[in-house]
Amino acid sequence: MTTILGLSAFYHDSAAALVVDGHILAAAQEERFTRIKHDAGFPANAIAYCLREAKLQPDQLDYVGFYEKPFLKFERLLETYLGTAPFGFRPFAEAMPLWLKKKLHLSREIREGLGAGYRKRLVFVSHHESHAASAFFPSPFESAALLTLDGVGEWATASYGSGRGNRISIEAEMHFPHSLGLLYSAFTYYCGFKVNSGEYKLMGLAPYGEATCYDVIMKKLIDLKADGSFRMDMSYFNYCAGLTMTSEKFHRLFGAPPRKPESPLTQHHMDLAASIQKVTEEIMLRMARHARRQTGLSNLCLAGGVALNCVANGRILREGPFENLWIQPAAGDAGGALGTALFIWHQLLDHPRRPQPHDSQQGSLLGPAFSDGEIRRFLEAAGARFHFIDDENELCEQVADLLAREKVIGWLQSRMEFGPRALGNRSILGDARSRRMQSVMNLKIKFRESFRPFAPGVLRERVDDYFEMRPNEDSPYMLLVAPVRESRRAPRDPAQAHLRGIEKLNQCRSEVPAITHVDYSARVQTVDPERHGRYYKLLKAFERKTGCPVIINTSFNVRGEPIVCSPKHAHRCFMATHMDVLVLEKFILLKEEQPASATGDLKPYLSQFKLD
Repeated sequence: MTTILGLSAFYHDSAAALVVDGHILAAAQEERFTRIKHDAGFPANAIAYCLREAKLQPDQLDYVGFYEKPFLKFERLLETYLGTAPFGFRPFAEAMPLWLKKKLHLSREIREGLGAGYRKRLVFVSHHESHAASAFFPSPFESAALLTLDGVGEWATASYGSGRGNRISIEAEMHFPHSLGLLYSAFTYYCGFKVNSGEYKLMGLAPYGEATCYDVIMKKLIDLKADGSFRMDMSYFNYCAGLTMTSEKFHRLFGAPPRKPESPLTQHHMDLAASIQKVTEEIMLRMARHARRQTGLSNLCLAGGVALNCVANGRILREGPFENLWIQPAAGDAGGALGTALFIWHQLLDHPRRPQPHDSQQGSLLGPAFSDGEIRRFLEAAGARFHFIDDENELCEQVADLLAREKVIGWLQSRMEFGPRALGNRSILGDARSRRMQSVMNLKIKFRESFRPFAPGVLRERVDDYFEMRPNEDSPYMLLVAPVRESRRAPRDPAQAHLRGIEKLNQCRSEVPAITHVDYSARVQTVDPERHGRYYKLLKAFERKTGCPVIINTSFNVRGEPIVCSPKHAHRCFMATHMDVLVLEKFILLKEEQPASATGDLKPYLSQFKLD
């Protein structure tokens, strides 16, 4: 038996993944245990979980790998600071103590974190190789073109290559400071959202605007080539020399300073979001077409933080040259832990690879699960009132009935998801047919901006009934956006044709208005019996009751908090929000039945969440 532990981050979103004889046994992000969103600390809890799942001690590991080469990254930082001196002194002074104390000594940090038991080899894999490995090795393809895009690793910001059998090859890279991830993050920052976590908000905001600044970005900010590579005019950006993403020249170009977080969003911000989204899609399409020409392969695998841009992914699938697309569910830095472990197993140890019909990522359900006994003990200790329904079919029938009555359901089942999306095991569920559900769930459950769209969970066998996708097309990881079918759309009201921006929000656009975005699109998750078990049975029960195979699936958390991991986290979120029902495996809790003493003092918990 060969055991390989992969680690990622220490900069953003730390994670651990365990591969045993080539089989992905466990993977989790540190934030889920510490409750610190995007926790960048040493992933001690994630490692402990992985080892516990395998019943291993650190000294029983054969290899430990890290998803980056720290000395190469340090070289890039030094060259950047020296190249911008004296302007880069402040970020240099802030970064150096941490680098000199910890980041240049990752071998020591990792060995100390694992305890004295691990004395074997540490393997450092380059950042974009880790991404490429995470995309190809779990994919269902024997061969595929590879495309990785993010902010920056050591020097690379994007790469393309190919995967064949048990090997990957990086054929070309784009280098810092020219980066699609950092370009998108600059607009995230300028529009008042947090860099490295608010990019998906910018993507969700884009359909409210018009791409009025597209030409300005293409003419002033970047020089884009036919192959998708580009150079940025760095005089508009400040991330090399300062502590902000954009410069005063950028602010003059777009007519205002950056939006202050939590201040009102204007049409200008919506138009900027639409513009940079259009630029991003154009760049990604060009890169994909170039990868197809260079590799001659008909399948494409994507990874890196930019691969979470599901709108662009949908366009690549519909308009690009590839027959099939597979995207790593944990496409960002966390997925590098898994890529590193698989790279060691296949590329370095030369073990064969046997692609699975769907993929080998097991629905990305790789985190902890909790037994009925554990849940019962917790609920009794918390003073909660609950109903236990041992029969799974009866459980699904009752929860489907509650959904059909427009109840909002917190749903915790089986193993936690690995990656940024809730995929039906740590989810908040609602009736997609409801016209009021989007605003109710945004404002009263998630405590987040009202413009944010919700994703649909849809039975895979009926996905083409509701969305412009192929029959039985797989999208289990919620990484593709597709248009809602014309036949499901509501007739356009001529009286509302003049509406702009947030005014569009309350229009009823389809039979499933709660998941139909203002541009008639949806971020689709297909639900199938092979991967999703009880979640699939719930959707089938809902379909039988209502005729509709679509529900809302959003992550089980509130704004500013990671997705829940344990029953304790789920119960706390349930009691702190206007959620109606909590389902923990086979236990059902109704809000109106809970004793007041079970809520505790929620004011400190709720005070951290603000609304735009």
